[in-house]
Amino acid sequence: MFHHALPNKTVIIGAGGHAKVIADILRHDPHVELIGCIGHDSSATVLGLTVLGGDELLPELHEQGVRHAFVAIGNNARRHALAKHAEALGFELVNAISPRAYLATGVTLGTGVAVMPGCVIQPDTRIGSYSIINTGATVDHDGNIGNACHIAPGCHLSGNVTVGDESFLGTGTSVIDGMRIGEGCMIGAGAAVISPIPSFSLAVGVPAVVKRTLA
Repeated sequence: MFHHALPNKTVIIGAGGHAKVIADILRHDPHVELIGCIGHDSSATVLGLTVLGGDELLPELHEQGVRHAFVAIGNNARRHALAKHAEALGFELVNAISPRAYLATGVTLGTGVAVMPGCVIQPDTRIGSYSIINTGATVDHDGNIGNACHIAPGCHLSGNVTVGDESFLGTGTSVIDGMRIGEGCMIGAGAAVISPIPSFSLAVGVPAVVKRTLA
């Protein structure tokens, strides 16, 4: 006799716009049973999911048998911290991969990764844990995206691009092949990165120019 595994009870940590997109992806995953969201407004709903309460509920949920979570927070540092907190409590972080995204041969994903509809990730690219590859973004071959990064909608990264941990690439950013963007960077929307960007830099424009160091 064959036994089908029951879907994993999963809580979404976050209750804003990003959580809506994650809920829409995960509700189509047969391995996931969404039980609600964690957020500050317990009177709200997220695509019909109840907001259960704040972060303080996480230990109780784990004790009740909820073992899986997804951290749906847009801010990189906050998402990274909450993901580590959830893992320390014993939660396993799931990935939210849209069935309308394309992941080529040799792509490797960490945990708690979001890949939105319309994304293309080409061969031998690594996406670090807790990172977001947002709607319609493309990452070409041999890319290396660090942990807790956010590649915003419509970004296009050519081959062999490296992005350090907790960096944010604004909507429509383009990066030519072989470039390195350091950790903790913020790249303004529509920028064209044609030279390396040092860690903890704010860079904007076409071509992208470093405007200041981020504290």
